[in-house]
This record gives sequence, structure tokens and C-alpha cells, in this order.
Amino acid sequence: MQNPIVDVSLINAREVLDRSLQQLVIFQFWSARSALCQQLSPVLEKIVRQYPQQLCLAKVNCDQEQDLAMQFGVQSLPTVMLIKDGRPVDGFAGAETEQQILTRLAAYLPKPEDELIAKAQQYLAQQQLAEAYPLLAEALTLAPERVEVKLWLADTAIGLGQLTQAEKLLAEVRLADQDALYKTVLAKLELAQQASNTPEIRALEARLAAAPADNSLKEQLAVQYQAVLRSEEALALLLQILQQDLNFGQSKKLFLDILAALPKGDPLASQYRRKLYALLY
Repeated sequence: MQNPIVDVSLINAREVLDRSLQQLVIFQFWSARSALCQQLSPVLEKIVRQYPQQLCLAKVNCDQEQDLAMQFGVQSLPTVMLIKDGRPVDGFAGAETEQQILTRLAAYLPKPEDELIAKAQQYLAQQQLAEAYPLLAEALTLAPERVEVKLWLADTAIGLGQLTQAEKLLAEVRLADQDALYKTVLAKLELAQQASNTPEIRALEARLAAAPADNSLKEQLAVQYQAVLRSEEALALLLQILQQDLNFGQSKKLFLDILAALPKGDPLASQYRRKLYALLY
């Protein structure tokens, strides 16, 4: 990897400019006689060392390279120019804080959620859905506006059988964002929902509709729901039982087992864990 911090002269200026085709080049025009330059230099160097693949700091000592500074039209020190694809895209004169500079650079730096997404995609490529799910959920928390992350999370939820969660995620996608990926994930969801509506479930639902107070039927139906990973419906039924009788049958154990089986980071687990604690305490 090339050194992310380089001293620039007339001899290597073209070579440094060519680096802007691959990364953002920060041209810093400075002088050892300027207190503001001395203040700014360590800030820029710190930032560039944090992002050596994305950034290059090109330092121009204007005491030694006056002709080069004139070619760039520098009128005061310090001056900073951001060069991408051979052209200036931003810049400033004087000193700025680290946060101000990072704000300027935001469009050229990896976003916090990108690393999570990259790791999740590695897991997905290996069919490790349970490991990918919490990473995508965290990425969506960091960047709720990124529709593709929402769709990847919904697709992963379907693979894990969390169909209600996937349905909620897809319902949040605006009409304008319902692209080919959305339609693919929606089709997967519809197929999974059809497969999860077994004859046993339909029969128990009919019996429960005729006897809505029968906790034994609720428990049996909850077991069937969880067998096809309809976890939210199973938890809702078991919670109804526990609200009436905390010690009914196997309901408390089933409830806790379902919570433990949910993917790490699934909001359903937190939601129903809170409801159980409210009953217990």
C-alpha cells in the first residue's frame, strides 16, 4: 500500500494528482512559519492515518514550493484542497476542527454501517443467517434510510422463519422504493407464508375460534406455530395463557424456549421479554 502521507513538489505533483483517481487526495498547503498550519497538520495526519485506503494527504511546503502553490492559486495559509478524479471537490482556508473536516470528508469515507453490512454479507454467502441477522439489524438502526439494508434484513428474516418481522419490514418500504429486490423478497415471503399455514394449524385455529377461552388449545396452537417459526403468533398466544395462569402446563417454558431461539438482535425477543418481566415482577 502506498504511503498515505506524501510531500509534494513540482517533480511528483502529477503522480500525486493521479492518485485522486483511486482515492481522495487532500492537498495541504502549509508553512513552518504559520501557527495555524502547525495546528492543522496533526489533525489532518491523524484523519488520513485512520483511512489510508480512502485518503491521501499531499503536503506542500510553500516555503520551498512557491511555484507549485502559485499554480494551485493559493492565496493564504493554511489552504486545504480536496481533489478527486483530478478535480477540486471541496476545500477551505484557515484551520478547522477534526469534526468539521470529517464532515467535509463524509461522502468519501466508509459509513459506520458499511463494515456491518460487509460482515453480514460474508455470513449470508455461507448461509449463516443467524449470524448475519443481528449485523443487518444494527446496520439498519444506524442507517434507517437505506432501503436495501431493510430488504436484506427482511430476506434474512424469511430464511430464519421470522415471517411477521419480514412482513413488517416490507410494509415500511415506500411505493417509490419497491424495486426488483423488493418484489423478489415479497415473493419469498408469500411462498413462506403459504407453506407455514399447515392443515394442523388451520384445524387448531378453527377449534380455538369455537372455544376462545381454552388455554389447552392455545398452547397446542402455539406449539404448531413455533414448529413453522411463526414465533410472534406463538408468543402472543402463550402470553395470553400466562396472563391468566403463570403455571399453566408448559406455557412458561415454551415461552422462554421461543425467546431463546429467536435470532440475536430480533426486536421481538426484547418486546416479549419485557412483557414477561412485567407479569413476573
